Amino acid sequence: MEWSGKRVLVTGGEGFIGSHLVERLVRDGADVRVLALYNPFGRYGWLDPAVHREVELLPGDVRDVERVADAVAGCEVVFHLAALIGIPYSYVAPESYVQVNVQGTINVATACRRHGARMVHTSTSETYGTAITVPISESHPMQPQSPYSASKIGADMMALSFHHAFELPVAVVRPFNTYGPRQSTRAVIPTVLAQLHKGATQLHLGATSPTRDFNYVEDTVAGFLAVAACDRALGEVVNIGSGREISIGDLVRLLVQITGTSAEIVTEEARLRPRGSEVERLLCDNTRAREWTGWTPQVSLEDGLTRTSEWISEHLDELDTAGYAV
Repeated sequence: MEWSGKRVLVTGGEGFIGSHLVERLVRDGADVRVLALYNPFGRYGWLDPAVHREVELLPGDVRDVERVADAVAGCEVVFHLAALIGIPYSYVAPESYVQVNVQGTINVATACRRHGARMVHTSTSETYGTAITVPISESHPMQPQSPYSASKIGADMMALSFHHAFELPVAVVRPFNTYGPRQSTRAVIPTVLAQLHKGATQLHLGATSPTRDFNYVEDTVAGFLAVAACDRALGEVVNIGSGREISIGDLVRLLVQITGTSAEIVTEEARLRPRGSEVERLLCDNTRAREWTGWTPQVSLEDGLTRTSEWISEHLDELDTAGYAV
């Protein structure tokens, strides 16, 4: 798809993946609008001030039907990334996840239907739960092992229902564990790197045996754009992941090596998920993305972690106050 001059909306464009997506779209010449969660301070998360003049910023909330409709009006493609994403908070406030993730998706889909926009909906590999078969393809069963996961499964199904019921041109992108600059310190890679760069001799973590498939944020963004341009993906789910698996323990040892530090792992009870909720294994089958869209990951885990480490080192003070940006 040629993005130059294309009118595009990104919900949640101030967040971790969203801000990288916005900046890539601006570089590619798109006319970008961002629906960012309203706050009274006029802050727009991680969105680089350098692109503010190139982006139309709309404060709002995906739970507000009319505000969403206003945001979608005039846009040809909508990337829907706005969501509540913190798994631990979903245990204590599950209803809010339904309101934002499920109802918010309905609102965006309804607006896209009204205004004739193509929709790219953001899912998560957490919808698969612990792998039953590996690598995990799009046909793998959904397993709601947390309220967060359940809300995203519901959101995915609502998005797809609009394709089947109303012929809405919508595709579902299902990223595996994206990492890179600007990621919240709630996630394992930035929290480990922040501790190491601050000179920690002990790393406070949750479970270290689960495995994950980590994908660098630039590759994830490229996956979003590739799926958006793929007609075959309409009404379908497309996994975006590296196809490489690593345990959290081995990941931490790799981060220690990259930073040239030394530290021991201390399991912190507060970081452990409830029994039955921990996803033990995630490994992406990215065959569909490769064959349908031509997308392949370009950044190795070692290279991506090195880039992320350098960024964390340069932004430690910002992470203290802004590390919880979505």
